[in-house]
This record gives sequence, structure tokens and C-alpha cells, in this order.
Amino acid sequence: MIRTVLFAAAAMLGAAIALAQAGGPHGPPPPYPLRPAYPAGDRHAPGGDGKVLFEAHCGYCHLAGGMGSNLITKQQVMMGHAPDQGLLANRSDLTADYVKAVVRNGKGAMPIQTRVDITDAELDAVARYLGKAG
Repeated sequence: MIRTVLFAAAAMLGAAIALAQAGGPHGPPPPYPLRPAYPAGDRHAPGGDGKVLFEAHCGYCHLAGGMGSNLITKQQVMMGHAPDQGLLANRSDLTADYVKAVVRNGKGAMPIQTRVDITDAELDAVARYLGKAG
């Protein structure tokens, strides 16, 4: 009896390992979003590259595979929009003022980002990059 239980447990463990190595029942997971290196220079100087700063400060949650992108994608799909609208860089309905308000005040699962997390000059650049609605 003990041999049968041990054999069954070993078989289930082998199947679980094989499934994990194959990437699970839905294929391999998306690449984990890593934070790129921060750009060199004065963080308080205006005129930074909004795309680079967005990827450095916000990318670990708001690039493909990030928790923020997953949550926003679900919301967008529930509202009848295309899934690609879950990525903030693809949105055309955000204003710079809205981006700044959400960053400084938080929203839903997104925590407040202080001026230590992202300076006002960096936030201005990110808001210009994302705020395509004016």
C-alpha cells in the first residue's frame, strides 16, 4: 500500500515538473518586466525623455506583463475597448493633468508616488509622453 502511494506521488510530481517546464497549460509566461537603468543626469532638470522616464519609473507595473497593465487591460476589455488599451503608452484618451493626478494621488491598486519616487520634472516629462489627449 505504501509503495502504491509513493509511486502515485512520484508520478504526480513528475507530471507537475513536466508541465512547469513546458510553460503550463497556456504556454510560457510573458517575460517579467524589469526596470531599465535610470537616465544619467539631474533628476530635477526639466526636459527629460518621457518614454525613457516612463519605462524607468513606471515600466515594472505598466509595461507588458506588469500588474498595472493586467488590471487596466481587464478594465478596458470590460468597457468594450481593445486589449492593447491596457498599455498606457497605447492610450490616446489620457491628459497630462490626469496622469499627474493619478501618480501623485494613487488610484485603485496604484500607490501614491512621492516626489522622491519621481520628481516633478520627471513627472512632467512622463505626463507629456502619456498625455496624448491634450
